[in-house]
Amino acid sequence: MTINHRNLEFGLDTFGDLAFDDTTKERISYSESLRNIVAEGKLADEVGLDVFALGEHHRPDFIISAPEVILAAAASITKNIRLSSAVTVLSSADPVRTFQNFASLDLISNGRAEIMAGRGSFIESFPLFGYDLKDYDELFTEKLDMLLKINQQVEVNWAGKHRASLHGEGIYPRPYQESIPVWLAVGGTPASAVRAGTLNLPMTVAILGGPPDRFVPFVNLYRQAAERAGHDVAQLQLAINSHFYMADDSQQASDDFYPPYELLMNRVGRERGWSPMTRMQFEQMRQYGPLMVGSPQQIIDKILYFHELFGNTRYLAQLVGGHNLPHAKTLRAIELFGTKVAPAVRKALEKKTVTP
Repeated sequence: MTINHRNLEFGLDTFGDLAFDDTTKERISYSESLRNIVAEGKLADEVGLDVFALGEHHRPDFIISAPEVILAAAASITKNIRLSSAVTVLSSADPVRTFQNFASLDLISNGRAEIMAGRGSFIESFPLFGYDLKDYDELFTEKLDMLLKINQQVEVNWAGKHRASLHGEGIYPRPYQESIPVWLAVGGTPASAVRAGTLNLPMTVAILGGPPDRFVPFVNLYRQAAERAGHDVAQLQLAINSHFYMADDSQQASDDFYPPYELLMNRVGRERGWSPMTRMQFEQMRQYGPLMVGSPQQIIDKILYFHELFGNTRYLAQLVGGHNLPHAKTLRAIELFGTKVAPAVRKALEKKTVTP
C-alpha cells in the first residue's frame, strides 16, 4: 500500500507536571502552573503549530484533571490551533458528559476541538469514579461505542452493561463542526491498533521507550486492519508522540532536560518496578531511541526519520516540566519548534511520498 503524506502537522502535548521555581526550589502555585500551560498554548498558536493537547490525570504530580476546561481558556486567546485532549480516560468517564464538554469547547473555539480517547497509562481514575479494574477492556470498548454514536446522532438509542441505556434522548449542545474528530491513543497493544483501523479512526502512538523502528509492524497492523475493513488507507491519520525538548544547541538541551526527565521517569519507575535511569541511558535514548531532545537540526532530522518509518500525518511533542527547567526555557523550545523546525520539515516533505 502507498501512503502519500506530503504534509505533516505539528503539535504539543503536556500532562501538566507540577513545576518548581528555579530559584527558590519551591513548588509554584497551582494557579501559576495552569497559567503557564495556557501561555504555552498561546505561544504554540502564535508560532504556527497545529495542535495543542492536554492529558488527563488524577495524581498529585500532575495538575490537569479536566483538559476541556483548560483548553477552553486557551481557546479564548488563540485563533487557529486545534485543541485536543491527550488523553481523555474514556474508561472511567461518562461519554455523554465527555461529548457535551468537548462540544462546548468546539463552539467556543469555532470548530477547533478534538477528543483523543484512551484507556490511560495510570489507574487512579478507576477507584476515584467507582469502576473496577477487572472491567478495564470492557469499559473502554463499551464507552467508545457510545461516544461514537453520540458524535454522529442527536438522538441516541444505546444499551450497555456499565452505563445506563439511552432511549432516544437528545444529546446537546451539538458541536460547531459536523462531528468532533475522535482519535484513539494507544501504547503498543496489537488489539488497540486493530480496533482503530477497523473503526477507521485516527490513531496516536506514544513511543516513549525502545527503538522507534520496533513500532513499524504495529503501525502496519493498523493500516492492514483498516484495509480489511474496506476503508481508504490513504486517508488514515496517524500521530506519533514522544518526549520533547529543544534548545539552541545540543549540549544545552541535554543539560536542561535531563534533571526533570530523570525525576519523572524514576518517580514513575519506582511504581512500576523499573531500574533507575542513568545519564548514559538518557543519552542513548537521545541518540538511538524516541527521545526528541537536542538542537533544531537534530530535531528536524529525527522527525524526518520518524516520518520515513511511519508515514505519519502528525507529530506530537510531549513537554515535561518540573525541577530545574524554568518556564522561559520551555517557551523557547516551543518557539524553536514553530519557527525553525516545523518550516524546515514541511519544506523537506513537499515532494516526498512515503511507501511503508
